[in-house]
Amino acid sequence: MSKVNYRAVVVAALAAFVMSSLYYSPLLLGNVWRAVDPGPTADMTPSITRVIGEIVRTLVITYVLARLIAHLGLGGGNLKGAVRLALWLWFGFSAMMWVGAIMWEKTPWQIAAIHSGDWLLKTLLIALILSVWRANQPTTLRVSSLAKVREGELTC
Repeated sequence: MSKVNYRAVVVAALAAFVMSSLYYSPLLLGNVWRAVDPGPTADMTPSITRVIGEIVRTLVITYVLARLIAHLGLGGGNLKGAVRLALWLWFGFSAMMWVGAIMWEKTPWQIAAIHSGDWLLKTLLIALILSVWRANQPTTLRVSSLAKVREGELTC
């Protein structure tokens, strides 16, 4: 199995954080979000603790996605595979969690659509950066995986 490129994880996580910040800004959907969900958006300046917490959360998500991409062999510029993985992950987890929130917690569908759209864009951006970055880096295999390749029995 290929090792995770930690530099790519940090860059992808920071890019996703910046993209998400822009997504919720008045430049994109910030005003729409405030219109449909005025309560939580009243205090629009997050504390430094929340910002750091969000960066750490995004780093964890990015690392997990990097492990999946490495495990599935979707590095090396396999953009189609990375996009397919990102779409399935978004659909199976984020979209379905928001459907549950609409059904059971009475979350307005507009709020769910805004937040789920953010997750879709983040997941796609992270997967694309990780896939492209790996294409430009030499692939490092663990010795045990290399031995399995030589034996013709590499499995995922």
